[in-house]
Amino acid sequence: MKLKKLLSIGASLVVGASLLTGCSSKEEKEESVSVAIVLGEGSINDQSFNQSTWEGLKKAKEDFNIEIKYLESKQESDYIQNIETLLDQDTDLIVGVGYQLKDSIEEMAKGYPDQKFAILDETYDEIQANVVPVVFKEEEGAYLAGAIAAKMSKTSNVGFIGGMKSPAVQKYHYGFKYGAESTDSKVKVHEQYANSFSDQAKGKSIAMQMYASNVDTILSAAGDTGTGAIEAARENNKYAIGVDRDQSYLAEDNVITSVLKKLDVASYNLAKDLVEGNYVGGKEKVYGLKEDAVGIAESAKKLIPQDILNFANEQADKIKSGEIKVPRNEAEYKSMK
Repeated sequence: MKLKKLLSIGASLVVGASLLTGCSSKEEKEESVSVAIVLGEGSINDQSFNQSTWEGLKKAKEDFNIEIKYLESKQESDYIQNIETLLDQDTDLIVGVGYQLKDSIEEMAKGYPDQKFAILDETYDEIQANVVPVVFKEEEGAYLAGAIAAKMSKTSNVGFIGGMKSPAVQKYHYGFKYGAESTDSKVKVHEQYANSFSDQAKGKSIAMQMYASNVDTILSAAGDTGTGAIEAARENNKYAIGVDRDQSYLAEDNVITSVLKKLDVASYNLAKDLVEGNYVGGKEKVYGLKEDAVGIAESAKKLIPQDILNFANEQADKIKSGEIKVPRNEAEYKSMK
């Protein structure tokens, strides 16, 4: 970009001016590596996806003394604009957080082949040499949550609330559904999408309707929308299952467990690789049960009986060994059923 080049020239003039005034150029040499994230829908404090990603970068800042920043997006047109802003700031690694950034990251990666990029929760058929896609096997952790929900349910009715029908959310959806039905054939899974990752009121409303329909346990894979569903569980003295990070603190007597998706590990590792000179674009990173990057939160021990936890651990071992295959979308679910 012309603006970026102009900024570089301006930076050189500033350095020259500092030398004339007796300031050392040592500060320039010690300038830290910079990593920034561009968010899709939702705030940085969404109690879920975005917040977990940011926590990983904050830890990397402590460990490696890097510069970190984030830009929120209010609408789709903000994606490219936010990336351009970070390019103009000479950010070393720009990370798109969520499937919504997929096309924008790809477009900008093609336009700026020397810039390092990453995308969380998405990948490409043809991966650019300067992009690292990071994907998770959410379906594996969701299967375990479905098995636990089926075992814990007193009504044989459990629910799933999705934010939007992204590939990652569908992994949660059909992993959970398959896990519940494989554990107990009598279980009915109620399903609904909110078409939002930031509407707490809608998440709460959908959950209230499900609880009124005899559902007693709901998994929400919906970002901040899911926070509303957890509030409904608390008000109705029902069960909820969190996602992405341990959400038990939102309702300690109601969130029986959370499906962990360690976005903090992924963002931390991206920064670590960059600092250590191990950034390698052109191929995706995949995190699942084997990598200890998805699973069930330790807080499950508080509300879930040990025999059910033992059962979940047995199922996890079978997934790791390949004995149990878990569907990632509706087509795979139907073929496995």
